[in-house]
Amino acid sequence: MDGAPAFQPPAIVVERLRKDYGRLRAVDGVSFQVRRGEIYALLGPNGAGKTTAVEILEGHRKPTSGSVRVLGFDPGAGGRHFRERIGIVLQSGGADAELTVREMVGLYASFYAQPRDVAATIEQVGLAGKRRARVRTLSGGQLRRLDLALALVGGPEVLFLDEPTTGFDPNARRDAWEMIAGLRHYGTTILLTSHYLDEVQRLADRVGVMSHGHLIEESTPDALGGRDIAGTLISFRLPAALPAAELPAGPWDLPENRDGDITMHTDEPTRVLCTLTRWAVSQGVELEGLTVARPSLEDAYLRITDNASTGGRGGR
Repeated sequence: MDGAPAFQPPAIVVERLRKDYGRLRAVDGVSFQVRRGEIYALLGPNGAGKTTAVEILEGHRKPTSGSVRVLGFDPGAGGRHFRERIGIVLQSGGADAELTVREMVGLYASFYAQPRDVAATIEQVGLAGKRRARVRTLSGGQLRRLDLALALVGGPEVLFLDEPTTGFDPNARRDAWEMIAGLRHYGTTILLTSHYLDEVQRLADRVGVMSHGHLIEESTPDALGGRDIAGTLISFRLPAALPAAELPAGPWDLPENRDGDITMHTDEPTRVLCTLTRWAVSQGVELEGLTVARPSLEDAYLRITDNASTGGRGGR
């Protein structure tokens, strides 16, 4: 139909990917896709196989079997035309310690036919005030910002981010999140690995969880592990003089009591709170530490990985 947007194939397509190191199967039949302009987080404990999978997507390793396409390229055979269209932020960079930030970013820009503006890229990552500083004088967080600038200056269509905010203080992490999320405006597709699950919650459109070489679950951050339909947790501490047996009856499962720390599971949090607070007022007591929460992304991730089969052989 006239005026309809053209179909955009996925930026990343992985089908039945397998990677063996001798008798060790690091990745075992993994399949997933990443849409253009999407931020996709690949998670898993150490040894899950995610590092090997990402290295294959970047073109650094060859798969044993299966199919991988990034922007339509076989990463292992794409050559310069492929490299010019991706950016990579590794866990540790390799910038020349004696060059200035401006010189380092300018050097990387010279590798591309149509690089982004060097000064604008430096400003975007929050290093404008350090553009004349030598790399060896930068802090750990500033070095990570430089790594990001080096990955962005080529104007990548797909960006691989491996633990991008390691070493950042809380304020710098928040700034980095805003910057990474802002790359959507350029249509950049991002594959993210991170051990900071608050970072994943903030940034990712979808999440894939790997364990022992398998992709064991894939969903949005809010729905992973059934978070969107999980019951609410209400927690508080009873005064020492008031036994848990004195709690009123209400719309909750049997409360958990750990030395006066009470946790209730319910699908009716409003009614529970109404019942509890009316009872507490009638008793003349405060419910210290009263909190209302659904299971966090970390709760869901830990449950998924803890429940994963331990019989298989893991990868990197």
